[in-house]
Amino acid sequence: MASGSGPVSALWTEINRCGQNGDFTRALKAVNKILHENKDDVTALCCKIVCLIQNGGFKEALNVMNTHTKSLSSDMIGFEKAYCEYRLNRVEHALKTLQGIPEQTDKLKELYGQVLYRLERYDECRAVYKDLIRNSQDDYEEERKTNLSAVLAAQSTWENTSPEDLGLPESSYELCYNAACCLIGQGQLSHAMQKLQKAEELCRKSLADDSDVTEEDVEAELAIIHSQMAYVMQLQGRTEDALQLYNQVIKLKPSDVGLLAVTANNIITINKDQNVFDSKKKVKLTSAEGVEHKLAKKQLQAIELNKALLAMYTNQADQCKKLLASLQAQSPGHPRPVLIQVAQLCREKQHNKAIELLQRFSDQHPESASGIKLTMAQLYLTQGTNTNQTDALTESRLNFQGCLKCSISALVTMYTNEEDIDSAIDVFTQAIQYYQSEQPGSAIHLSLVREAANYKLKYGRKKEATSDLEQLWKRNTNDVHTLAQLISAYSLVDQDKAKALSKHLPSPDTMSFNVDVDELENSHGATYIRKKAAKVVGESQPKEQGPQDVKKKKKKKKGKLPKNYDPKSTPDPERWLPMRERSYYRGKKKGKKKEQVGRGTQGATSGGSAELDASKSASSPPTSPQPGSGTGTATSNAVPPRQQKPAAAGAARKKAPTKKKKGGKGGW
Repeated sequence: MASGSGPVSALWTEINRCGQNGDFTRALKAVNKILHENKDDVTALCCKIVCLIQNGGFKEALNVMNTHTKSLSSDMIGFEKAYCEYRLNRVEHALKTLQGIPEQTDKLKELYGQVLYRLERYDECRAVYKDLIRNSQDDYEEERKTNLSAVLAAQSTWENTSPEDLGLPESSYELCYNAACCLIGQGQLSHAMQKLQKAEELCRKSLADDSDVTEEDVEAELAIIHSQMAYVMQLQGRTEDALQLYNQVIKLKPSDVGLLAVTANNIITINKDQNVFDSKKKVKLTSAEGVEHKLAKKQLQAIELNKALLAMYTNQADQCKKLLASLQAQSPGHPRPVLIQVAQLCREKQHNKAIELLQRFSDQHPESASGIKLTMAQLYLTQGTNTNQTDALTESRLNFQGCLKCSISALVTMYTNEEDIDSAIDVFTQAIQYYQSEQPGSAIHLSLVREAANYKLKYGRKKEATSDLEQLWKRNTNDVHTLAQLISAYSLVDQDKAKALSKHLPSPDTMSFNVDVDELENSHGATYIRKKAAKVVGESQPKEQGPQDVKKKKKKKKGKLPKNYDPKSTPDPERWLPMRERSYYRGKKKGKKKEQVGRGTQGATSGGSAELDASKSASSPPTSPQPGSGTGTATSNAVPPRQQKPAAAGAARKKAPTKKKKGGKGGW
């Protein structure tokens, strides 16, 4: 059996050589020549599948497997088929393929762990990697530990669970980065930032040994670490620093579309309803192809929620409703899409529809009713319906977990405004009873007892406040302030009890402090400063004033006189009157045409120019100067001619308006 290019043995030799050299394209050509002679050659089919996978042709490789199912059994190509399905994002099919393979090898377990991680089945994935690390000995132990740390980080972030300490090392920057992600999920932001900084140092050191790696390659590898640093800064309230670091990552244009999508989404959350145009640019990065296969479900859900909010802020009501409908179909019990839809209805002044939507959702999903009822109460408040608001707050109060502080505070405020003190105290009582059974002695339990006692004392319910104050004082007998409040409350209810409790007050000697009363009264913050006693007259003789002690009197400056002032002339007695009310005012002359001074061609003189020559007319100065006039000629600064300003470079020129023809006899 010979082909046109030589015997089959030569082709197999070429395939072997190309496989060792990594030239799978050339090897594929040789395999196709063998299959041309024998299309059912099992070895050639397996080689073709491997060559296609190495060249990234996962779809073609899967087609070959599905076409030759009779020749190729699942034992032979089970791993390759599952791997192609995994790379084509057919994760569910890959899981079924792996579960159908009877013999589980290490490489099958590796792929099985990757598939479980993509399906967010973290408990099963963790068990797979722990079994691999325990029962395998090869050069891939560090990679398996890295994957296991990624599973723990995902559980801490998305499932809000405290991961078990498996003693994983932090020898590489990937392990250190995953440890930082675990700390972020637990809320330990400062410690997480230190881990991220350590991961950055390890990454730079590991890449510095490679001479082929450029500075741009290093920055691209560090992009994910910098983006996570910015996220920690954002959680810490350092939004300006976070925004600057986010923009640096965006400028690098990393190849990871998932990283770009998360970074752009976080920038949008910082912008909120401001800088909308920048947010509209960034939202395009969150919609890139393949993003849905790179991120977790909660990340994708957060991105879609932010898209809906952005559409609401930019008045794209139809787009907002479309996104919210998709989110509600994916997560019917999630309250966020409903709250955004309510906000959109409120922007459209449809408050009644918004309240109906909230009521319907709270009836269908009672587990989220507490937060929904608070929103309903707020809407009732904007409409001025206090009764409905109180009912909504009362219903939200039934589930104290989640929004206890806001519901209790709102209810107490509402009842106080309605002067229903008994109902407000009942709210405190139920909240205290709940935490007494669930978290006795916790900080929030004691703070509620303290607030209840202060509220009762404020509104004269001292008998009811004594039980709360006694509970607080018994927990801390050194609290003098609480003891004083308790004695004050008992003084009006039970004087004998007040006297008995007063024995626990510290003695005056122990309460005295080394305080200088005079210094305290004369201090800067004192409202009353005691004046020093005046000296008795005659104790000290006054000092005789010498010539140097006499204060020199300042000379008064003479007022400025007008420039045309003449001391010999008498001032005008009517100078304080307006010009029209003076006796010598004759009014303006009418009927004479003004001389056209300076008109005509250049160099022309008018006929009245001789009259303008002041040297030719003799006039005697008045006996008394008039206000505003002078005896001599006063010179004034010449006003420079106004120059036309040059137009700005690139300014558009305006076209002169054309004259329109008037109606009539053809005149303009």
